[in-house]
Amino acid sequence: MQFDDVIGGRRSIRGCKPDPVPKTLIAEIIELAMRAPSSNSTQPWNFYVVTGESLARIRADDTENMMTGVLQSREFRAGLVFAGPAVRGRVGRQAAVLGMGIACNDKEGATIGSCVASASSRAGLHHRYLRPPARWQRRYPTRGLGCALNSRGIMQSLVVREHAGIAESHVLIKSNGLGWPDDAFPSNALISERKCVAEAGVFMTFDEPNT
Repeated sequence: MQFDDVIGGRRSIRGCKPDPVPKTLIAEIIELAMRAPSSNSTQPWNFYVVTGESLARIRADDTENMMTGVLQSREFRAGLVFAGPAVRGRVGRQAAVLGMGIACNDKEGATIGSCVASASSRAGLHHRYLRPPARWQRRYPTRGLGCALNSRGIMQSLVVREHAGIAESHVLIKSNGLGWPDDAFPSNALISERKCVAEAGVFMTFDEPNT
């Protein structure tokens, strides 16, 4: 498979089978991911892989907190609130593509669906005092696994810290859901659209016009 094909066919896998993923395979994937570049080769990443009873407790407490209105406690700056035409109904569409049968214009249903979905996570962490590396979200076709970044999985960071034993010197940056893709899960077939280069790119000091 060519690298272009891997990138062009990349998709988020949100629905997974219950079959466990071997620890050795996860370690192999992490080893490959750690080949990513970092400033001055600081390699600031740390990974906590959570499964079994610990993951079940995170899911339960995270969902309870979100449903009862406990304020989120992300440990990195979330930035400005999503707004404007680029959102394109993001909140409603998010729940719809998760296969929950929630209409895109059902904001209340979408909020509940997002809360329920938020707790399915493995926590990827980085050292508190160093910059995080590039986001990691791709499918691994040679190994048959799939994953999806899940920011909502660490919105209740204190819950994750409690049940995953996070070191004080580490800060939660992202969580990843990892597993064997369930082809029957509706959103797994979705390859989301991307803006064209003309919309996103600015080319300066080229001989040809910037069109």
